[in-house]
Amino acid sequence: MLQGTRVLLRAARRDDMIAIWRFNNDVAVELAGGGDPPIPQSLERLLAEFDDDTAKGGRNGATFIIEADDQCIGHCSLFMFDATARTAGLGITIGDQDYWGKGYGREAVQLLLDYAFRLRNLRRVWLTVNGRNERAIRAYRACGFVEEGRQRQHVWSDGAYDDLVYMAVMRQEP
Repeated sequence: MLQGTRVLLRAARRDDMIAIWRFNNDVAVELAGGGDPPIPQSLERLLAEFDDDTAKGGRNGATFIIEADDQCIGHCSLFMFDATARTAGLGITIGDQDYWGKGYGREAVQLLLDYAFRLRNLRRVWLTVNGRNERAIRAYRACGFVEEGRQRQHVWSDGAYDDLVYMAVMRQEP
């Protein structure tokens, strides 16, 4: 649906769930994402959730599979839309570690921001990231995000407390 140079953002398919299941059960991927501690997930539960959502019909919201080299390498989304303020949160996971640190996440974020600002008429997109995730912070800055604040030692991650960093980009900034 949203085509970049190396990345395609598209709707999820049932066969993508196997890759998502692997990513969701990879401790390194989960720790890189921050937030909640890693929790196991069964493939059966993930497929059941996908089937339930699909059975409802309609559209998939603003959640996309990130595809590169004809395979699912992660997912991204916009969420917590505020129609009055015209804002939304952004989340991204590059689950395939072969694609870490090579600009795929940055390209996916840029495509998602274009979607947010040009197609959804948002004016601000925000996110949170663990303070120790310097690779992600650099990528977000390269996409125009600026740090707006932090909650010190707010997140328990990988055996230590970490700051939760708030970042955002305004429509006119990227």
